[in-house]
Amino acid sequence: MTRWLDDDEQQTWRAFLMGTQALFDALDRELQRDAGMPHAYYRILVVLSEAPDRSMRMSTLAEATGSSRSRLSHAVTRLEAMGWVRRESCPGDRRGQLAVITDRGYEVLTRAAPGHVEGVRRHLFDLLTPEQVGSLREIGEALTRGGRTPS
Repeated sequence: MTRWLDDDEQQTWRAFLMGTQALFDALDRELQRDAGMPHAYYRILVVLSEAPDRSMRMSTLAEATGSSRSRLSHAVTRLEAMGWVRRESCPGDRRGQLAVITDRGYEVLTRAAPGHVEGVRRHLFDLLTPEQVGSLREIGEALTRGGRTPS
């Protein structure tokens, strides 16, 4: 039997959808304008920049960015064309590939980061009280736990 949303749940759901879409649209627009990249590319560069040796197996990178392997592969191909990422063979695994952020990609990321952080602050944190920030973190963590599939 379907458990339909009551009016309060429906309003909450729609506010969540509209709010997150507005946030991601604003951040994406700003990154496109200021750094010439979509938010998805920025996220890939961030994850690689924080990884040991600034590299990561493609399958692990897909998981870390919440992307499908095919979507990630397409994005990495575009990042390679810009000279921001390169692929390398995975040592000890002929089939595996590593994505590695290049020095140029790291420079692009470090130039884009201040504006992006300011956008996150302006479009999210400046709009919330400290209590709301704490609640948002708890909600995000609960959603992350709930979205994981058992291994």
